[in-house]
Amino acid sequence: MKNILIIIPAYNEAENIERVVDNIIHNFSQYDYVIVNDGSSDDTRKICKKRGYNLLDLPVNVGLAGAIQSGMKYANYYGYEYAIQIDGDGQHRIQDVINVVQCWESNKEAVVLGARTFDKDIPWKSKLGNEATKLFFRLLTGKKLKDTQTGLRAFGTKYFEELSAVAGDRYEYEMNALMSLVKSKAQIIEVPIVTVYENNK
Repeated sequence: MKNILIIIPAYNEAENIERVVDNIIHNFSQYDYVIVNDGSSDDTRKICKKRGYNLLDLPVNVGLAGAIQSGMKYANYYGYEYAIQIDGDGQHRIQDVINVVQCWESNKEAVVLGARTFDKDIPWKSKLGNEATKLFFRLLTGKKLKDTQTGLRAFGTKYFEELSAVAGDRYEYEMNALMSLVKSKAQIIEVPIVTVYENNK
């Protein structure tokens, strides 16, 4: 049995889900994957069923945090040792996913994050928001990170229970999850990735 699961949370991603999943299947055939359909109201579920994708179909929308945590509980239930989380909206280039996974494969006891680069072409609201959360995180934890809101990460089963118990949703959850990891003295490694906004809601 494969012991690594790629978790793909998806909410109303009918326009992107095929491209995202087909890229994963093509480049990471050695791993299992599951799409966590977060109660989508569009054709996300229909497309996944038609294509025969491995699907964890949540009947109602529980939010990004709930979808991620559902994926981790799925991984834990089926005995996976490691998880890789990838957003279903297509904002992660497949090469960046490969780079993060390659780093993680050499550091499987660490939590590896894809850290987005925020250059001059990034919308000012997004750049300002990231700078604010980075500063807030550093003040609270004393640890400096380049990106506190990334949706691309890899981690081991020893973090499943901890991350499944973190409160909050979306940005609040992601911040709380990182603070929990710092508190538990987890090794956190960041890998630079390109910021893509054209498909990012």
